Amino acid sequence: MLDMKFIRENPDLVKAGIKKKNDSTDIDQLLNLDESRREVIRTVEELKAKRNQATQDIAQKKKAGEKADDAIAAMRKVGQEISELDNKLRDIEAEMEKIAHWIPNLPHESVPVGGEEDMVIVREWGEIPKPSFKVLPHWEIGEKLGILDLEAATKISGSGFYMLRGLGAKLQRALIGYMLDLHTKDNFEEITAPYIVTEETMFGTGQLPKMEDDMYKTTEDGMYLIPTAEVSITNIYKKDILDYKDLPKYLVGYSPCFRREAGAAGKDTRGMIRVHQFDKVEMVKIVDPEKSYDELESLVAQAEKVLQGLKIPYRVGTLASGDLSFAAAKCYDIELWAAGVEKYLEISSVSNFESFQARRMNCRYRDAEKKVNFPHTLNGSGVALARLIPAILENYQNEDGTVSIPEVLRPYMGGIEKIS
Repeated sequence: MLDMKFIRENPDLVKAGIKKKNDSTDIDQLLNLDESRREVIRTVEELKAKRNQATQDIAQKKKAGEKADDAIAAMRKVGQEISELDNKLRDIEAEMEKIAHWIPNLPHESVPVGGEEDMVIVREWGEIPKPSFKVLPHWEIGEKLGILDLEAATKISGSGFYMLRGLGAKLQRALIGYMLDLHTKDNFEEITAPYIVTEETMFGTGQLPKMEDDMYKTTEDGMYLIPTAEVSITNIYKKDILDYKDLPKYLVGYSPCFRREAGAAGKDTRGMIRVHQFDKVEMVKIVDPEKSYDELESLVAQAEKVLQGLKIPYRVGTLASGDLSFAAAKCYDIELWAAGVEKYLEISSVSNFESFQARRMNCRYRDAEKKVNFPHTLNGSGVALARLIPAILENYQNEDGTVSIPEVLRPYMGGIEKIS
């Protein structure tokens, strides 16, 4: 959430920033309400001063044995006016909140302007393989090997779900262990957090109200299934005041993720690529604002280490402003190469939210001068399994129809070298 003082003092900057995100929230309406709010507050303060003076006058008249009926009646009238203005103030503030909650974070000055097609590739790693045989897409090779059962998943849950069986399930478990071990060795604290959260928690990280249509919600108590472990892990510190000595916080957790994928029809819907439930390892950082962009670069590098260990080619790109999430100020996408479909697939988004999430969560920290500020929050997939498993099945596919297990995973697979 943006600071109202910042919006008031920088209206043109805010309007330009949200325009870059293709957002049309009415900033002028918010500013008009803000001016009305401040005028009401000024009037209330004047009336309260008038009431205080009247109280003193009444006391003096009574002490002198004089009648104070007119003064008492006037004071009651002032009190009624204050009460009416307090109600008006609450209504104005409620309207302001409705608008403010929909204002996205502003893109960082280094973010390119544009849409999805304007992502700027900043580096590539590994060589694109050129197999001498036709590589099958993951849904075909997975079915042939008996490790991916889309039919059973559809029978159980409908379209948009997958089931891993046998060595497919073992491969996923191996990947989770490998990634958590890698990140915890680099000083990330492992977290197992709830998968069902409150509306307030979803608001804190910016999923609500903007993305409510993409969320799964329980009907009885209004709880939400998390779309990413970012929600639970970041909100550990909502309403807390941390000490600067406790920063940075490096946190990592595995979780299933649940997304309705509203409006995603026709977008990579075959196999495991775009589904309603998938598994992911998520990294979260809570840091000193002055260090957050250095922390962003190191968080991207941390996600890259996963793919480098697996020896899967990938590229890193800076998202353009119109492709940024609601809460992000800057985001890098990591895309890995999938040989079966012969294209890059997004495997990780690594974002700096600056103070946007911290303000919504009311997460603060006390600096060395005892001043209370909002920290910056960051997160990144470390990484998503529903994209990583297909990439392994395609990039490690052999001409004889087997799939080799990446060397780094073999200790987690009981020494198994191939799926056949």
